[in-house]
Amino acid sequence: MLECVGALTGSPWIYAVVALSVLFDVFLPLLPSGVLVITAATAAAAAGSGTGRVPQDVPDILLLMLCAATASVLGDLVAYRLARRGGARLDRAIARSRRLTSAQERLGAALARGGGVLFVIARFAPAGRSIVSLGAGAAHRTVREFLPWSALAGVAWAGYSVGLGYFGGQWLGATWLATGVSVFALFAAGAGAAFLVRRPREQPAG
Repeated sequence: MLECVGALTGSPWIYAVVALSVLFDVFLPLLPSGVLVITAATAAAAAGSGTGRVPQDVPDILLLMLCAATASVLGDLVAYRLARRGGARLDRAIARSRRLTSAQERLGAALARGGGVLFVIARFAPAGRSIVSLGAGAAHRTVREFLPWSALAGVAWAGYSVGLGYFGGQWLGATWLATGVSVFALFAAGAGAAFLVRRPREQPAG
């Protein structure tokens, strides 16, 4: 797999594959978009480290991160728009889902306090991106409330994923060990994010 991705790294196809994977995993959270981003970044970094011309590979890494972040935001917007226009049928579906209902409540409370950190944290949690994007649309949050935090979440997730793959490739080369360590770090961040998102808020005293 690393060899195949490595061969694609220098061609436009890798960016298209990454973008499509990230774009659609808001609807299919089982798509391994994070693993693909890490693998591509690992292959690119390892190729540069072997030649001693790392600066020439930096634009590839930056373009990879830009593609992943842009696709993340576009996918969020599509899910948000669909949920916003879903009408009563979608509202009933969300009402039957305890996770989506809870997400709506927490999202509303976070935005009411003027904070959208939940957007960023949830982007790392399994299926968190889907829940937040659909919940924001179903709750009829404005684009002004949703888009800036979605963009920040996309950039943070893409930067973290590409950074894991890049430094793993620099230190360990294009090996399964490098990819495995980086993917483990991504999953660890996801587990931590899931814990923070699900943790009940403290009730004010009195």
